[in-house]
Amino acid sequence: MIFVGNDWAEDHHDVYVMDQAGEKLAAKRLGEGIEGIRAFHALLGTHAEDPTQVRVGIETDRGLWVNALVAAGYLVHAINPRAAARYRDRHHVGGAKSDAGDAKMLADLVRTDAHNHRLVAGDSAQVEGVKVIARAHQNLIWSRARETNRLRSALREYYPAALVAFEDLDDRDALTVLGRAPDPETGARLTLSQITAALRAGGRRRYLEATAERIQHALRTEQLAAPLPVVQSYAASTKALVGLLAAFNTQIADLETQLNQSFEQHPDADIYLSLPGLSDIL
Repeated sequence: MIFVGNDWAEDHHDVYVMDQAGEKLAAKRLGEGIEGIRAFHALLGTHAEDPTQVRVGIETDRGLWVNALVAAGYLVHAINPRAAARYRDRHHVGGAKSDAGDAKMLADLVRTDAHNHRLVAGDSAQVEGVKVIARAHQNLIWSRARETNRLRSALREYYPAALVAFEDLDDRDALTVLGRAPDPETGARLTLSQITAALRAGGRRRYLEATAERIQHALRTEQLAAPLPVVQSYAASTKALVGLLAAFNTQIADLETQLNQSFEQHPDADIYLSLPGLSDIL
């Protein structure tokens, strides 16, 4: 079981993740909306195998963000703000109040005191239907995170220049270029026009030349060389992982479209969408 504190504001969420011993696993500020939920799933996907192993503390029991967490299967505890303030007073050690500090406090609260705070229940049968799509969406994001980690580990063994070129290996830029140059020698030989063409094929429309120049410079960074048979084997693995990640991206995008459509059918959709900062899903 892992424990998550979610301190929410109008345009962002501060998230703090800890284990059963209270040790920090992760902390991050996430944006609002579907991008934020996608990042939430990705953050937790490396620490939990199943959403029912995750307890979330948040100082509200309503809203699209909470609905999305419940739909994904997380155990969401609505923390009364007065109870949170009392816990904060008892355990906070000096210093000014902060969103990040409150997120840590909420994580610790559900770790030690979850039984005293109610779980947010599910909604109507219609929302139960949305849960199916939401959980599939979450599972694909978690699977993509695992395969991205495998790709990162492989590149570290034979192609570290690629890790310099691309921070996000599941990004379209990384996948299109690595698909064409899955080994260091091929990557170093790529011309600016070839990289630009790859980026354009992947869907990039802005900053093409500057991005291509940065990638070319990184791929031509001097690095230690692995034996040729090892490079060839890793290159085959990388090409397969690139194809898998591209498929994940397509399916995740398709499910997000379906989530938008499903939410628009919710009887309270107009009310939720009238709130500032919320999109079709969140």
